[in-house]
Formats: sequence, structure tokens, C-alpha cells
Amino acid sequence: MTHTVFSFPELTEGDVSRLAQEIAFLVQPGDTLALEGDLGAGKSTFARAFIRAVASDAELEIPSPTFTLVQSYETPRFEIAHFDLYRLSDPSEIDELGLDAALSRGIAIVEWPSRGDGRIPTDRLTLRFDETTAFDRRDVRLEATVDLAARLERFAAIRKFLDRSGWGDAATAFSYLQGDASPRRYARLVKANGSRAILMDAPQKPDGPPIRDGKSYSAIAHLAENVRAFVAIDRTLEAAGLSVPRIFAEELSGGLLLIEDFGDAVFGAEVKKGRDQASLWKRGVDALIAVQATAPPERISLSDGTVFELPVADRGVLEIETELLLDWYWPALRGGPAPQAARDTFRELWQTVFDRVLKQPKTWLLRDFHSPNLIALDNRTPPRDVGIIDFQDAMIGPAAYDLVSLLQDARLDIPEDLEKRLFAHYVAAVGARDPAFDPAEFAFSYAALGAQRNTKILGIFARLAARDGKRQYLAHVPRIWGYLERDLQHEALASLRAWYDDNLPRSLRAEALNI
Repeated sequence: MTHTVFSFPELTEGDVSRLAQEIAFLVQPGDTLALEGDLGAGKSTFARAFIRAVASDAELEIPSPTFTLVQSYETPRFEIAHFDLYRLSDPSEIDELGLDAALSRGIAIVEWPSRGDGRIPTDRLTLRFDETTAFDRRDVRLEATVDLAARLERFAAIRKFLDRSGWGDAATAFSYLQGDASPRRYARLVKANGSRAILMDAPQKPDGPPIRDGKSYSAIAHLAENVRAFVAIDRTLEAAGLSVPRIFAEELSGGLLLIEDFGDAVFGAEVKKGRDQASLWKRGVDALIAVQATAPPERISLSDGTVFELPVADRGVLEIETELLLDWYWPALRGGPAPQAARDTFRELWQTVFDRVLKQPKTWLLRDFHSPNLIALDNRTPPRDVGIIDFQDAMIGPAAYDLVSLLQDARLDIPEDLEKRLFAHYVAAVGARDPAFDPAEFAFSYAALGAQRNTKILGIFARLAARDGKRQYLAHVPRIWGYLERDLQHEALASLRAWYDDNLPRSLRAEALNI
């Protein structure tokens, strides 16, 4: 069987721990890590550092599984089963230890895999630890079968990028940051002197299959497929005086960025800690007003000589997003596909709404301007006291979209009275700045885009649960329905409200999805 191999000579204990942190960034549920080497060669050092890295707990107690044969750990990412087969009396005992079940729930670390007599998955990452002539050094050999080779190549590319950027030192702690629904991955790097940075790992995504007019979903929805959009928009907003992460190093072709670390004072987390929600969200509204005071450029030059073109929100993106409700949420709720007649009426009703919305004045539409992506920077003056971290899918479009994203947060309850107060604050501020601002038309746009966004989110959360196994998103569905019902009260959306009441009646909305 073909293998991809990397060798790491003369590693100290600190080097082994750093390697474990990097491998922790690499692994996915279903992976097996096989640790080979003699007693005292460094397997346990690696295993402890790896488990603590995945668990994001540097003080986590990691007892040896030598006598229990297996020790399990629940982590925010997945379950880890740590096997030690040194005392295994018969390879058949592996079946009783539950290796297959462990891999179905998470990953397995297996020390002394050779004692498994062929029962350990052959498709695995193998680390071989060998002693050297220096008592405190180890040679480590990392290899993977062909099925995992692409991930090892990515591992090597990240290492080279960090070395070139001055962050490859073993003294730098390397910890995975729990992400959201995005396929991008992030790691926090902290040097011994306290310097911090964030690694963004976002390799070029292959375009999906054509689904309409020869275009993929991401093309129709104007979703960024590489880091160029992030870099272009980041530098533009930074030049406008807003708090977006400074970019310390970039590899545009490789999809790697090293960016500023704004810390952990994320809006949603701060509210859960007891911080005043109203004051934070007002800061968010004021930051958004400042963003929209800057005209978005259509074309932005990049460091490699290419030009990024900021897409414009159009009928196609609004349409494809609302239809996620029919494609994913309807089958999960009703147990089958939406009838064609219901689909046709749904599309016709939304087309009328889109005609009016798309006539609205256009500005920055950052798209994900909500609590998971906003960080309180209390040491900065407004509007720079809000760190904005997610905008690579930004477009030029109606101003109301980002406001409703913030004031109807999908993951956190926003009381209706607070939403109304901050909506009024925004309208007053923008109206004072722009004499042509139309409050009534903006209120329609807010309700319409709120209904569009919440419809989309119902479909996305159903898709995340059904396709990706991320059932935790279903807990937010009742909140989304609450927002959607608020939006549909606008008089101009009466026909659309009737469609939802007829096809997805309130009696069904509280039911669990069939996922």
C-alpha cells in the first residue's frame, strides 16, 4: 500500500507536544492514530498533548490506559478513545473494547497497534517514535495511507507557511478553535512572549455540480471559494477605519492566512456570561452604520496582481437561498418532497418581493454580521470597538440585510422590544446622514430580507443536520420561526404569510424534524 511519509528528527518533549497539537488540527471523526515505539519512546507524551489539544484543556488529567486498555474522553469536537494494547492477551479482545463503535463516534488513538493482529484499520495515521543517542530526543516518523495523503500534504503546507511567517517554533502553542458551520478551520497560535495570531486554513474549494443554468450553488449564491475575497474585503474595510483582523502573512494560492487575534469576547459568549446585551448590540449597530458609510468598491486589487470583483446581490442569490427551505426543511418536516404546485406558488410570491427589494439603495452587505462574528474590543474607540471577523461572502446589496442579521440573531434570543429600539436608532442615524433615506421602504426591506434570511436558515440548519450530522443546529429552529413570524406580519408580505400558514402551519412548526 502506498504511503506518504514525513520524518521529524531529534524532537524534544516540547517538539512532540507541538506536533501533537498540529495533528489535532488535522484529524476528523473516524480517524485512527496508531502510535508505535518502545516503552518510554514518547507515545504517551504525544497522546496526552493530543487529547488536551482536542479538548482545549491544557490541564485535563490523562490517565494511562495500560490497565484499563481503553480510556474515553468527550470533547467539543468529537469523542476520543485512547487504547493501549500492550497488555492485550488476545487480539480478539479488541472487539470487546469497542474500537469500531469508538470510530463511529469520534477518533481512536491506539498504542502498540502491532498487537492488534490486523484488527486495527489499515487506513490510518501512523506515528513511529524511536529513541536517539540523546536521552531527551526522539525521532518521529509520520505516515499515512493514500486515502489520508491529501491531509498530510496539507499538514506539510501549513508547517512551511508558519515557518516562513515566523510562527513555526515549537515554543508556540497551537490550538484548534471550535468553528461554526463553515468548512474553514482556525487555530490560535501563542508564542512564549505572549504574541498571538490566528491561522486560517481555507484551501480552494472545488466547484460543486451545476444545478441551474449551468452554475453551481456556490456560484449562484456568490459564496467565496478561496481566501482572496477575505483579503480584499479585509484590507478595504481596514483602510476605512474599521476593526477587521490585520493580515500578518498570506498565501493566496494555498488558501492560508495568518491574521490578528481579537480574543474571545465574542458577542454571543459575552451575553451568556451576563454582559448587557443592549449595550453590545447598540455597538454592533453603530459599527454597521460606520461600515455602510463607506461606498463598496466593485473591484479590489490584490498583492499577486489579480483583481477581486465584489459581487452584487441579485435575484439568483435571493432565490436559491429561499429554496433551501423546500429542498431541505420541507422533507425533514413533512417526510417527503414539496409538491410542485407548492414550489411554484412559493417562487412566484417571492419574485414579487425580490422585485421590490432589489430596487433599494445598495451598500456593503457583509452577509454574516451577527453575534458569532462580532468581538467586543473594549480598549478601542467607536466604531473600532467592534471586531468584525467574517465577511468573505460579502456583496453589494440592500442595507437592511446586515441589520436584520444582527437584530434577529439565529443563535441567540433578541427580545422584540430591543430589536425595535435598535431598529429605530439605526433609522434615525442613517436618516440624519442621508436626506434621501426612505424609512417606510427600509422597513419593508428589513421585513422582507428578514423573512428571506430566516427562511434560508431553516433550510441550512436542516441541511447541516441531515447531510453533515450536525444536529445541534436544530435547537435554534423554534427561534428562527419566531423571527420569521415577526417578519411576515408586514402588510406587504400578507400573501407570503398565507403560503407559510397553509403549507407549514403553526401546528407543525413545533414538531421535531425527521432527521
